[in-house]
Amino acid sequence: MNQQIFEHEPDNPKRKAMNPLLKLVLELGPLVVFFFANARGEWLAKVFPALAAFGGPIFIATGLFMIATALSLGVSWLLVRSLPIMPLISGVVVFVFGALTLWLQDDTFIKMKPTIVNSLFGAVLLGGLLFGRSLLGYVFDQAFKLDAEGWRKLTFRWGLFFFFLAVVNEIVWRSFSTDIWVAFKVWGIMPITLIFTFSQMPLIMRHSLDDQFRKG
Repeated sequence: MNQQIFEHEPDNPKRKAMNPLLKLVLELGPLVVFFFANARGEWLAKVFPALAAFGGPIFIATGLFMIATALSLGVSWLLVRSLPIMPLISGVVVFVFGALTLWLQDDTFIKMKPTIVNSLFGAVLLGGLLFGRSLLGYVFDQAFKLDAEGWRKLTFRWGLFFFFLAVVNEIVWRSFSTDIWVAFKVWGIMPITLIFTFSQMPLIMRHSLDDQFRKG
């Protein structure tokens, strides 16, 4: 009964939709800032001496990453008066682990942030399935409508994918240099995620309740 109610649950009429391009910019912006600041940390410290208080390039990048994340969340709130749950949780972890990175001058914390966030998302999605809840529907409810079986399968796949990202992050940061890890975090994770997302379209089309996704 609950699943039937869930799969036909209407969108919140008060919820404002954000322009997809702007949403992408707000999500990628902090990562681009992180990459640029790490690559040009020494130059930034010379141009803006106050940034030298953060420490070396990775610490300058961490500080600016935290600021950019806060600005991104703030702009999202001003535009739609709500914060998506996944960017919000990720932002909280950025602030906590970023603060630890700067305070202890140990970049291990910021490097572990993706592992923690992705493991948390994976555990929540797979844990929800154990209790009969396809929680991914609350994240993608504005994008498309699926039947109960479709949400269960998609939630399961995304849960496993998040754990995959966590494992990959652990391998990269423990096996390669900080610069390589930063580059992979910015330019590697997004393409992998896009490929995985598009690979789920056949499942979405099979279980869609929306005519625009139906076959035939």
